[in-house]
Amino acid sequence: MQLVALIAIDDICELKMMQESPALIDDDENTASPPSRDFRTTRRVLIATLIASVLLPVICLGLYSYFDYQRRQADALDTIDRLTRVAEENAVKVLDLNREMTSRIAEMLGDLDEGATRQRQEDLYRRLCAMAGRLPQVAAISVFSADGDLVANSRYYPVPEISIYQRADFQAARDHRPATYFSLPLHGAVAQTDVFNTVASRMSDSGEFLGVISVALRRSYFEDFYRQLAGNDPHLTIGLYRSDANILVRYPRAQDNVVIPKNTPFAAAFRQDLPEGHVHMRSSVDGRNKTIAFRRLTDYPLYVSAGFDVSQVFAEWWKHDLLVALLTLVPCLGVWLLIGFSLYRLRLEQTAWESWQKEAALRANAEATSRQLRRMGALGNLVANVAHDFNNLLMVVASNMELARRKGYTAVQQEVHAVERAATTASVLSRKLLSVARKKPMLKEHVQLFTWLPDTMTLLQTAVGSGVACSVVMAPDLWDIAVDKAELESALINIAANSKDAMPKGGTFAIRCENVSIDDESIGIGDFVVVTCADNGTGMQAVVARRAFETLFTTKQQGAGTGLGLAQVLAMCEQAGGTARIRTEPGKGTEVSLYLPRSEAVHAAETPLAGALLPDAVKSSARSVLLIEDNEDVAAGLSAVFLVLGWNVRHELTGDDALAVLETGKTFDLIVSDIQMPGKHNGLDIAEHVKARWPEQRFVLMTGYADEMERGKRLGYPILSKPFSVRELEALTDACSKS
Repeated sequence: MQLVALIAIDDICELKMMQESPALIDDDENTASPPSRDFRTTRRVLIATLIASVLLPVICLGLYSYFDYQRRQADALDTIDRLTRVAEENAVKVLDLNREMTSRIAEMLGDLDEGATRQRQEDLYRRLCAMAGRLPQVAAISVFSADGDLVANSRYYPVPEISIYQRADFQAARDHRPATYFSLPLHGAVAQTDVFNTVASRMSDSGEFLGVISVALRRSYFEDFYRQLAGNDPHLTIGLYRSDANILVRYPRAQDNVVIPKNTPFAAAFRQDLPEGHVHMRSSVDGRNKTIAFRRLTDYPLYVSAGFDVSQVFAEWWKHDLLVALLTLVPCLGVWLLIGFSLYRLRLEQTAWESWQKEAALRANAEATSRQLRRMGALGNLVANVAHDFNNLLMVVASNMELARRKGYTAVQQEVHAVERAATTASVLSRKLLSVARKKPMLKEHVQLFTWLPDTMTLLQTAVGSGVACSVVMAPDLWDIAVDKAELESALINIAANSKDAMPKGGTFAIRCENVSIDDESIGIGDFVVVTCADNGTGMQAVVARRAFETLFTTKQQGAGTGLGLAQVLAMCEQAGGTARIRTEPGKGTEVSLYLPRSEAVHAAETPLAGALLPDAVKSSARSVLLIEDNEDVAAGLSAVFLVLGWNVRHELTGDDALAVLETGKTFDLIVSDIQMPGKHNGLDIAEHVKARWPEQRFVLMTGYADEMERGKRLGYPILSKPFSVRELEALTDACSKS
């Protein structure tokens, strides 16, 4: 065994040196100097042409842009003039109708005082309701007494107790009796909506003040009309204003109680009682520069206005002229490119030469990468073969050590224990090698990190040492994962050991677990649990981090590391269906993130003996086993163990020989077969044949490879993963004896 181990280690070291040796790239290509050209005779003509091709289009585009901007301004002015005329016609029509309706109500009431009006309240309610119902702009019609009390209304009968004696519109109508007063916008107590009121006083024949008639006009009626008039363009504004520049209605709607300053050109035009005009100003409502057209409503103390946003006109002009400029400059661009190519040809030739050099370097790197991949493939095959031979030898050692223990050691107990410890260490190394080579059987188990990880923290604390503080943080809704528990534990211990080396003076080692859903082919598609192991150690250089997961790569001193730790971590994650990522920075620590797939359902944990329950059979006092194993030393050790356990053993070296024995009619209580064997039939072929011919036959498979594990599981037979302990074999025979 020592000789085989030495040969294997020599082969691995040789491959490692081949892996780390730089690739020598011979460049035998003969390069010729690029031809030179003299542009001196044509440079002046080219430069003059270039200047002309730039200046002439720029001048033409400048003139076009100037006149186009002036035209757009004129079109915008025509638009707001048209809008103000239409808005004026609409407002005058509404207000004239409102005035006529007020006159009819005044005639209908005559000289009725407050008491008489209240007595006729029901009749007045019906007639006022009929008037208001036909007009969508009217929210309510109200009649108030000389004391400001509501005595009749188009919405309520009987009327509620409402007084407007203190309101400005009532006082203005009382003090300026001949004129109609327009109130500021308010939420009407009677109309129960946003309105502005037209208030006209009632006078008796003798000139006595009898009260007021108030018509509440809906602001929403005007807003909807202005919105349709503007075509829902938020950059156009249309409004209805009092002569003191207070806003009654505006589109887009302004905040209530906005007061236009008296020193603005807009308010100054109203104070001068101008019938119409234009002003340029910064709006006090939205702060934008605007051009505004306004018109007075005939004999009403009101104005309508429409305005446009100067910046919007500029933006539309800029977009249009930019497109024109791009279309115009396309042919010029061809001329410029041609001239530029001629002027800078030498520079372009130099750039081409540098490009050739880069391409040669990329080709050389690709060839080196291909050689590296071939070496790694050969290394993986070698590692797997060596580990398989190790497993067989370890089986011999383990079985014979167990036999020595059962026979009382015979004064060599210490020596046997020393060999067992060495065998255990060799077994761990063999499993690492198989894991890195993707040959180790992967047992996916349902793992609840909430319960499993805290129990593992004791091992991790031991791995990092007493000078490093360990902590774990898990998301409250953490998913379960499907992974090999032993491999996950080994991966975490490997990461912890690396963190310990990176923190010689102590530090922190933290584990974070969280759920992620990923749609990235480089990692995987689906639900994963990310287990992040972070330390605050020395970190790694970028060149080291890129090779951290490479097999046999290590930065530790000679003999201090195998270079299998992080390679095993990546292999474990990828065999489970995930991956691993590393983030590091010199002096700022390292984070290793394990992406482990979410477990879709709760499964019973698989063990080397799991797979299918052994079928029941007729009990017999004599137990017999057919052992199929091509390695005679392994077979001898297992045969001795079976004999100690009370079983009769028949050994066959090949599957073909075993099938020949079974075809003769010979029966056995148990068949134990290795998977990898010489000959026409391997262990899986024998298992399939037995499953078809003798379905009740107990059958157990042995293997050190993971290549055909799935095929073995589908057969439903238990599978022992080499090297397995005698206790596992004993548990198997006990299960057979109890069945």
